[in-house]
Amino acid sequence: MDTFGNLMQGFAIALTPINLMWCLVGVAVGTAIGVLPGLGPALTIALLLPITTKVDPTAAFILFAGIYYGAMYGGSTTSILLNTPGESASIVTSLEGNKMARRGRAGAALATAAIGSFVAGTIGTIGITFVAEPVVNFALKFGPAEYFSLMILCFITVSAVLGNSAVRGLTALFVGMFLGMIGVDNQSGQLRFTFGIVELYDGINVIVVAVGLFAIGETLWLAAMPKEKEEEPLAIKDSIMMSREDWRRSWKPWIRGALIGFPIGAMPAGGAEIPTFLSYSIEKKLSEKPEEFGHGAIEGVAGPEAANNASAAGVLVPMLALGLPTSATAAVMLSAFQSYGINPGPQLLSTNGALIWGLIASLYIGNVMLLVLNLPLVGLWVKMLKIPAPLMYGGILIFATIGTYGISRSVVDLILLYSIGVMGFFMRKYDFPTAPVIIGMILGPLAEMNFRQAMTISQGSFSIFFEKPLSLFLLMLTALALIGPPIWSYLRSRNRVAGA
Repeated sequence: MDTFGNLMQGFAIALTPINLMWCLVGVAVGTAIGVLPGLGPALTIALLLPITTKVDPTAAFILFAGIYYGAMYGGSTTSILLNTPGESASIVTSLEGNKMARRGRAGAALATAAIGSFVAGTIGTIGITFVAEPVVNFALKFGPAEYFSLMILCFITVSAVLGNSAVRGLTALFVGMFLGMIGVDNQSGQLRFTFGIVELYDGINVIVVAVGLFAIGETLWLAAMPKEKEEEPLAIKDSIMMSREDWRRSWKPWIRGALIGFPIGAMPAGGAEIPTFLSYSIEKKLSEKPEEFGHGAIEGVAGPEAANNASAAGVLVPMLALGLPTSATAAVMLSAFQSYGINPGPQLLSTNGALIWGLIASLYIGNVMLLVLNLPLVGLWVKMLKIPAPLMYGGILIFATIGTYGISRSVVDLILLYSIGVMGFFMRKYDFPTAPVIIGMILGPLAEMNFRQAMTISQGSFSIFFEKPLSLFLLMLTALALIGPPIWSYLRSRNRVAGA
């Protein structure tokens, strides 16, 4: 009953005219960004981080969440009409969706993707509503040792998942931890890594790093990529209304995709790729017409697209309940919490309950807005694909520069912005993930603080991390996440050689 009452209070906050306006802006911008190939919610939210100095936190997070959900919707348009997945989670949608479009069924593919996104987004939001509070209550039992072990698990799993190499992911993580240590040590009062630069005494603003990596670095990378011959999006020749047969074949994949995507998205090592491929595989096995797969099966669009959106909702659970981001977008949103002086984690629901329940309520509202916006305005979203790339990239750089300078009016921040942007460009060039940098910068100092507290409690003995059952369990999971994949790869390669 408490959850229902809190949710009603959240709707009272989310339904105010100003917050409804921010929600509408967020879902519209998110859809547009999702449609444009190469861009994504992480870049967009990073670009808008400077507004946190002027906008109420509840309104800002309603905007950011709308962008996040909207980008999940918009990505299907590009995958289906242009066969260009905006991100890895949309690859599966393009497999069948583009084939449907080439058969003259683009409208049906877009419709099942949009309605499936709505169904999965709603199921995922219901999951956030009822799962977040039990997770918080469980996490409140954590002491410094358990919390430190949980962060180590998050560092290892997220660094491995967000990159193609655990070594590259951990390298990016350590870069972020170094950036987070710059400034005055909170316990000793000593200056660390400031190199005599007065502007660094208070540390580097996390907004500068997030905008540098995701806006400047990503834009430089997109602008430098070799351009292939541009393809024209396929025309929508059929109606965007689904037939009775389409509904019959789609509704079960929507439900299954949502139930697969949400729990996997909520895991520290979940991500959106695993549930989309898993959903596609399951739908292929359960389909009444498996021969259509590879030629435009509607189940192959409905299930993966639902799994993609449900996993996006699942990502918000560990971020809000534990303060642990498990995706690039969640990492950028976490930096927005930091810029408001809010630490996501077990205390967040009790200290900022109005903000969180208003945010959750806005997700329900945003889902309805997205369904209304996506289908009737699909022609408008398609026209956005014709925006010249140089204008788009130039606009991003200008907004990033003006926004960052407006925060502190410091030339040092601009130098840092473009230095970190160049670093982000080379990280993309050499396949180093950028999200672990933000995760390390934000969670590194918190992990250090919990480590120090645990060592103080144990009078300098490391045994505290192994004597606590939960801490030991988390460290064992960490070890398994670190050494498990290499061992598994070795055993698989050995079996292949033996079977050859």
